[in-house]
Amino acid sequence: MGSGQVSTTWQGKRVTVAGLGVSGMPVARVLKGLGAVVTAVNEGADERSRAQAAELEAQGITVRLGDGDTLPEGTELVVTTPGWRPDKPLFSAAAEAGVPVWGDVELAWRLRDLDGRTPAPWLAITGTNGKTTTTRMLASILEAAGLRTAAVGNIGVSLLDVVLGEEQYDVLAVELSSYQLHWAPSLRAHSAAVLNLAPDHLDWHGSMEAYVADKGRIYEGNTIACVYNAEDKATEDLVREADVEEGCRAIGFTLATPGPSQLGVVDGILVDRAFVQNRQKNAQELAEVADVNPPAPHNIANALAAAALARAFGVEPKAVRDGLRAFRPDAHRIEHVADVAGVAYIDDSKATNTHAAEASLAAYDPIVWIAGGLAKGASFDELVQRSAKRLRGVVLIGAERHLIAEALARHAPEVPVVDLDRTDTGAMSAAVREAAGLAEPGDTVLMAPACASMDMFANYNKRGEAFAEAVRELAAGHA
Repeated sequence: MGSGQVSTTWQGKRVTVAGLGVSGMPVARVLKGLGAVVTAVNEGADERSRAQAAELEAQGITVRLGDGDTLPEGTELVVTTPGWRPDKPLFSAAAEAGVPVWGDVELAWRLRDLDGRTPAPWLAITGTNGKTTTTRMLASILEAAGLRTAAVGNIGVSLLDVVLGEEQYDVLAVELSSYQLHWAPSLRAHSAAVLNLAPDHLDWHGSMEAYVADKGRIYEGNTIACVYNAEDKATEDLVREADVEEGCRAIGFTLATPGPSQLGVVDGILVDRAFVQNRQKNAQELAEVADVNPPAPHNIANALAAAALARAFGVEPKAVRDGLRAFRPDAHRIEHVADVAGVAYIDDSKATNTHAAEASLAAYDPIVWIAGGLAKGASFDELVQRSAKRLRGVVLIGAERHLIAEALARHAPEVPVVDLDRTDTGAMSAAVREAAGLAEPGDTVLMAPACASMDMFANYNKRGEAFAEAVRELAAGHA
């Protein structure tokens, strides 16, 4: 790392890092390396926080545990981790003092051309659901095109590490959460997509309007394409409201036959009517629906969004097809675990909100649905209304299962419901056994909880693993 830009911009700058953890630790280390005077503050003072604090203090970074509300004296910049809510006293104090607040994404964006390096363009993706899958699909397509790329951001790979690392990239596939976008005012992507919008994280944002507005930030300053969901009008509205570069195009994706400037599906074929000559009359075949893994409707939409961003970057049709064929979804995302006694068992533990669960339920029929957990303030009436006709039965687990039970009583009273009042480690095995009892050959037992997992499990991965283990136990009993 050279000294010119570092010394003039960061040397001696007093920066407060809000939060430790997977985001705050690299931020603090990077800023220290740039010559900044860094103070890290953290609300918690548990064993993990103390260990992280010791690690930072050994590098000459001041750490203040157990007090995340007070702005350290002399602070010139706050860099926050994504989870810190915008209504925290620390940020109010920063605003009063005229101190800017950035997120780790904003910091990465500002540092991407440090020391005169040529930064890779960002193809950015957000939405309530499907972000990680679409980002990884996009990276697979870009790799199939022979481009040096990485799937980064909210996907679990630090943008800071990538933009400051030794490896050079042609383009980055960047997943961004609403939290990250809230604190990234100067981000300007090459092209970006908002996949869908549904109520989520409203406790953090304060309102649906604030949540949507933060998602819409991803389109600001786009240079080539703003990709929106033609079947979700709110995403198109965000494109209309965005302040983009001259010549930037609005590109829709749809599961129906596409119009001009859209990608869509015709007779089982993914087609492009946006990045072709004479798009009024012509369409370019990209891939078959069968090339999408798994070919559930919402996953085909993910593939179309990824294809649109890749095509906006100039990727040839063959690479779209090859990239989609090569893509393998992450665990616990509509993952087929096993068939037992003619019944398919599907793990979609990642469906932690109603919008994701509805998309999952739409892919199967008939279904025995395993649901429940922490509702995060959600209402389940619309989900149940739209999915009721597909339900053979329901098994409810978790702390706030009564909310789903009440919605089922209102909108699907004829559907059998098993209410499992237990949260011990054997609860998932019991849920799978109950579901097996309700299912008939040809049915799907679908765990798409529509809720967060932390009431019973460390995270959605652990919940999914418990489901898969319970299904394997069931299969062993039928062997």
